[in-house]
Amino acid sequence: MQSRPPLPPFTRETALQKIRLAEDAWNSREPARVVLAYSPDTHWRNRAEFISGRAQAQAFLERKWARELDYRLIKELWAFDGHRIAVRFAYEWHDDSGQWYRSYGNENWAFDEHGLMTHRHASINDLPIEEAGRKYFWPSGRRPDGHPGLSELGL
Repeated sequence: MQSRPPLPPFTRETALQKIRLAEDAWNSREPARVVLAYSPDTHWRNRAEFISGRAQAQAFLERKWARELDYRLIKELWAFDGHRIAVRFAYEWHDDSGQWYRSYGNENWAFDEHGLMTHRHASINDLPIEEAGRKYFWPSGRRPDGHPGLSELGL
């Protein structure tokens, strides 16, 4: 079994590392890369959609990023305990008509002893925004280290 450090049980420092690695992976918008952080039998609830296994997760991410264009995400630690981490997040994207959105949510994660995520429960709300209201302007990919996080942005 492949290991994905940092491994549980999490400390504040390792939970923050795990969150940044997840944020970086999702900002890559590379579904085949992203799903490697999940256990082969991972279980997700994303909004009202239920996903089981890496293949379904990858198909979900392919659909997501075909629809959510110029996607940029920031995650922030909410809580952690042992093998679990809770995050809040916000991401910006636009649809094919050019309408921008900021999607806000919370995720609850559970990990196995190898550091692979076995469960991901996401609750998300989409807010239409004007392009002038955007807050995320870094180039596609990883959020730069000096870029403000959610709290600093007032989100």
